[in-house]
Amino acid sequence: MALLNFRRPDPRQDAALQERAASAEVEAFLKGFSIEVMPRTAEKIEDFRDLLPAGTRVYIAHIDGTPIEDMVATAARLAREGYAVMPHLPARIIRDRAQLADWLARYKGEAGVDQALLLGGGVARPAGVFDNSMQLIETGLFDGFTRLHIAGHPEGNRDIDPDGGDANVMDALRWKAAFSERTDAKMALATQFAFDAAPVIAWADRLAVEGIDLPIHIGVAGPAKLQTLIKFAIACGVGPSLKVLQKRARDVSKLLLPFEPDQFVADLAAHKARYPGFGIEAVHFFPLGGIKTCAGWTTAHGGTSGVPARDQAHAQA
Repeated sequence: MALLNFRRPDPRQDAALQERAASAEVEAFLKGFSIEVMPRTAEKIEDFRDLLPAGTRVYIAHIDGTPIEDMVATAARLAREGYAVMPHLPARIIRDRAQLADWLARYKGEAGVDQALLLGGGVARPAGVFDNSMQLIETGLFDGFTRLHIAGHPEGNRDIDPDGGDANVMDALRWKAAFSERTDAKMALATQFAFDAAPVIAWADRLAVEGIDLPIHIGVAGPAKLQTLIKFAIACGVGPSLKVLQKRARDVSKLLLPFEPDQFVADLAAHKARYPGFGIEAVHFFPLGGIKTCAGWTTAHGGTSGVPARDQAHAQA
């Protein structure tokens, strides 16, 4: 009688298989990623085609004080290089409907823009009649836009809910979700960056329970020095996940090393693979350590064209 041949499992082989599976999950999760630039940071890039896949959605952050001419010129340059341009429209830096109409006319006429991120803006005192993104939507000036994104805050926003809760934010999201049913524009939530997957997952699940089914484009801070990330995180009001950075900062040996979003992205990618209906649709990068550094990280982890396949199909229909 032949002897059965039992092989002892090779833990190294199992580890390699698990690593390949995790890498495939991250690559799938990064499909359709976007990235954010400012006019002054974009100026430092000779040609974005050397860094980003064709069609990548590029947000242009509008910081208070940036001339609209610089914003439009950046949008036009990115459009010429083959990117889907999405400028920020912060309500509190816009004086009135006439100025908003002028800005949109410039974006459309000079850069062919038909996408925008609408947000309140981090200005304490409004420059004019607008205080929030809902008021921008109600002007009707975005009729004909193919895509409108709005701001999301997985860890809360004390500018909107000073008591640390989320009642006002949730009311606003319900209003925007209802509007998404009435508009032909595709809508999504583009969120603040975070560093810990657990509160993000809990927030996304909470939205689903509340019936807010807007797709989520989760904010991810690109590789940067730890001190840089902590500075931006505090300034932007990042909540519980800031502890991830603070814990790392206690290890002196890691202070000078760049902090990369590998674990955060891998955890969310694994959750998305396990639960395909999970609300995160795409990843949006904040290149806090530089555009080239961030683009290099996305390339190394399999990031591909920033326009989701369903958007491409819609455009070709």
